[in-house]
Amino acid sequence: MGPHQLLRDAAARQDGMITLAQALRAGLTRDQVRQLHRSGSWQRILRGCFVPGVELSDSAMRRARIRAALVSLGPSAFAVLDTALELHGIAGLRRTLLVHVSVPVDHPRPQRALAPWLIVHQVTVRPGDVAEVVGVRATSPLRTVSDVILRVDRYPAVSVLDSALNQDHLTPEQLTLMPGLIRGRRGAVAARSHLAEADGRAQSPLETRTRLRCVDGRVPPDALQLEVRDDDGYLLGVGDLGWRGPRVIAEADGRDVHGTPEAVYTDRRRQNRLVNAGWTILRFTWQDTLNPDYIPHTVRQAIAAARYRTP
Repeated sequence: MGPHQLLRDAAARQDGMITLAQALRAGLTRDQVRQLHRSGSWQRILRGCFVPGVELSDSAMRRARIRAALVSLGPSAFAVLDTALELHGIAGLRRTLLVHVSVPVDHPRPQRALAPWLIVHQVTVRPGDVAEVVGVRATSPLRTVSDVILRVDRYPAVSVLDSALNQDHLTPEQLTLMPGLIRGRRGAVAARSHLAEADGRAQSPLETRTRLRCVDGRVPPDALQLEVRDDDGYLLGVGDLGWRGPRVIAEADGRDVHGTPEAVYTDRRRQNRLVNAGWTILRFTWQDTLNPDYIPHTVRQAIAAARYRTP
């Protein structure tokens, strides 16, 4: 097997990235690597780290950058904060180009920036705070979420907590440990109030934001993932947020989940069944959550109209 095939196989195991050391072990010379980079056949991510031969998607390139950052900083480095959250698949934060990694506190931090997209921290961790996820080291879900909610505002903090609970990255029992984990740290007072609003039934950050807008507007839903059945027990549909008395349901229409033609047809059929059963269906998008008044005002109007219709 030739060196280029060996390196392609290595890249396939490493999110598309290889190191200079691997290239030399495969049989290439430094001059050959330099020529591959200059010709554009190989893309350099960081010093000594390359993407060979193929054009990666934005998401794949991001994974390659995360791995390259950890490789460059040594085997004791680990992903933290937003980057660790991303590796665990926990939603709730707006994606940026930055990669957050840490070296242990007893290791020197680089004196100069390695790349404009890379932020190197020195985070103090305890045993069990760092684990392997998708082949790289990162803070555990519990530690990651604890760190993140100290640094962000209420809406993203509750969204992160909801997502971690919904995907079973956190258990309700672990949630009760968080006040102790964040005690005495900057942002702990606000973060404790965010913990009280977490609800793992929310299936997306959009559902969380819609719920919080309703709470802030004093029309909180009395049910999440509300199952509506007919008199024979047949499931007509499940509503994201529900007000059972006036029979109002609010749906959070995320682009990823509801944007396909198949999802649109399914949503329409489900909505027709619910409307025929006497329910009012409201639909909200991410843009709607940016206006603090729009969602609660619309819900309040729907509740008032439903009560007016009730004999």
